[in-house]
Formats: sequence, structure tokens, C-alpha cells
Amino acid sequence: MAFVRIGALLGFLGVAFGAFGAHALKNRLSPESMHIWHTASFYHLVHAVVLLALGFYSKTSGNTTRFLGSFFLAGIVLFSGSLYTLALTGIKAFGAITPLGGICLMIGWGCLALKKA
Repeated sequence: MAFVRIGALLGFLGVAFGAFGAHALKNRLSPESMHIWHTASFYHLVHAVVLLALGFYSKTSGNTTRFLGSFFLAGIVLFSGSLYTLALTGIKAFGAITPLGGICLMIGWGCLALKKA
């Protein structure tokens, strides 16, 4: 049930960040930074929905689902979080964190594909 709450909170934040980018940042960021922001928001929302689904599914599947959810959660924080920060600050070093988040997301998807129902 924790992933349901976490997924719902991240979904809320994903919508809020998307709206913030579309309205408050559109005249303040460069087109490149806006593209980065939108990418972060898209991946954030997609994987928040995955966490919601895992949260509902974990009622019957236990530890394996919690293991998978941890990768998706880390992926959202590292991937989207680093892109949001890069878009706002322009500090390219944050871009070095993004692939770590992408790897976490890919591990989550890969493990989910290999998981036995």
C-alpha cells in the first residue's frame, strides 16, 4: 500500500511540475531547458503510474514488487529530479546523474518483464 500512496503523491507532483513548467517557466527558460523540463515531467508521470500499479499489485505479490518499486522510485528521483534541476539551474553536472536514474528505470522494467506472475 505504500507504493499506492507514493505513486499518488508523485502523480500529484508530476502534474504540478508539468503545470508549473507550462505556465510559470515558459517565458523564463530557454526552449532547450523547457524541453528538458517536459522530458522530466513525462517520465515522472509515467513512472508514478507504474508505482500506483505496483502498489495495488503488491497486496498479493509481496517483497518482489517492493524490490521492483524501489528501482522505479529511485529512477524517478534520479532521472526526473536531475533533469528538473538541470533545466532550472543550467548546471550541466546534473546531467551526469540522469543516466543513473535511467538505469534504475530500465532495471525496474527489465525485472518486471522477467518476473513470474
